[in-house]
Amino acid sequence: MQNGSGNSTTAVGQTKVTRPDTEIVAPTARDTDYPANEGRDVPRGAEDMEASSATGMVRESADERYGTESMDGDGLDHIAAINRVFSQLQFAYHNQYYRAFPDVDSETIAKKYWLSCLEDYAPQQIVAAVKTIVRSQTFLPSLAELIKACERGGDLFGLPSARDAYYEACSAPSPKKEFAWSHPAVYYAGRAAGWYMLANEGQRRAQPIFEHHYHVFCQRVMRGENLESLSPTPLPSRVNKRLDPAEAKTRFAKLRAELEL
Repeated sequence: MQNGSGNSTTAVGQTKVTRPDTEIVAPTARDTDYPANEGRDVPRGAEDMEASSATGMVRESADERYGTESMDGDGLDHIAAINRVFSQLQFAYHNQYYRAFPDVDSETIAKKYWLSCLEDYAPQQIVAAVKTIVRSQTFLPSLAELIKACERGGDLFGLPSARDAYYEACSAPSPKKEFAWSHPAVYYAGRAAGWYMLANEGQRRAQPIFEHHYHVFCQRVMRGENLESLSPTPLPSRVNKRLDPAEAKTRFAKLRAELEL
């Protein structure tokens, strides 16, 4: 039975079942990337939105911000890492995921925002963090939970915890440069905090200062920076420079005048 609005209506006894003018379209690139999307109803014309899918829009907005420098040793860049994060969250928390991101637009906005908030962490670290979350909790994580997981992911780069690093820096014998550090970041953080301060101040004051510097160096390590380049070239213990006779005579005359000799 057909009504005037274009919706088809079927009578079943005394009950009418109406089918809205909506259909499941053929899979797009978005559905190929995220097979779990088969549960979403997509309105007609969704094929035309393929070019503006979440993955494409995120990449377009970030191409200029992230070049080859944003790739880690495995060739994974920040954009690919964010897409992989959302893909894993989608499969792990299917129903919760679709309640949080019911359509392409909301998912795209979330991807862009998460990308901007996670840009200081290495792509490999971000992916490892979301894997840890998926294995340990039953609810869809927030951005703050993912950031905390990234903060705890220093072991991926061989970085000890801040607490262990502090004790190592305090107990390392001199000369500090010759000590077998668990990671160079511990040495540079100790040097930045000050060896004298670590040796003479109490833990309550010294540890927060050390951990601040250690956090900075850990972030540099996770971004792939070379800490050795941060070490200044030491000055020679003594500089010998022979003065020109004329300049020596001028300086001597100036000194005599100042001393009124």
